Amino acid sequence: MGSSSRVGTSTYDYSFKVLLIGDSGVGKSSLLLSFINNSNSIHHLSPTIGVDFKIKLFTVGGKRLKLTIWDTAGQERFGTVISSYYRGAHGIVLVYDVTRRETFTNLIDIWAKEVELYSTNHDSIKILVGNKLDKESERAVSREEGMALAQEHRCLFLECSAKTRENVQQCFNDLTLKMLDVASLREKGSAAVKRQKQKRMHETSQSGGCCS
Repeated sequence: MGSSSRVGTSTYDYSFKVLLIGDSGVGKSSLLLSFINNSNSIHHLSPTIGVDFKIKLFTVGGKRLKLTIWDTAGQERFGTVISSYYRGAHGIVLVYDVTRRETFTNLIDIWAKEVELYSTNHDSIKILVGNKLDKESERAVSREEGMALAQEHRCLFLECSAKTRENVQQCFNDLTLKMLDVASLREKGSAAVKRQKQKRMHETSQSGGCCS
């Protein structure tokens, strides 16, 4: 906690909430850790139980950003947390496995409908991501099909590999740049920074300052 608590709000310009959604086993956690850690030693992750989140500070388009990226279990539906999970999300990453067709069709049948139902930011940016590009020989969903679905649902689109890290950084860069393009999301991201700054100042005054 020490290092994260020392990250002052003045070190970033915008704070955005991003969700990772999709079936269990499509590589959501691997995608997240590949982005967070700049590492590819993530081949044996156990399934996420409930909800997990990671924070990433990085600069894109000349802006310093704090992304809080939420990752859920894809196999169970945690009814009590679904609405709070979606609330206030600025960006949504819909992930499928290019080698498993059902994970692609479930994005239409389950996940896109859930986004429609629970998302509170109607301007939120969505990106459709086909993961496991490194398994090209086992491909079950063509790139063209992915692009067509993304166009239909007005999403960005990218294929990537969490294993080789191909296009992982690009995925979050594209999503973030698009969020920065939308005035209402920029406002909300900036307001989140101000709220955190006020909260930190309040906590400092309550504790009697840093030297008490």
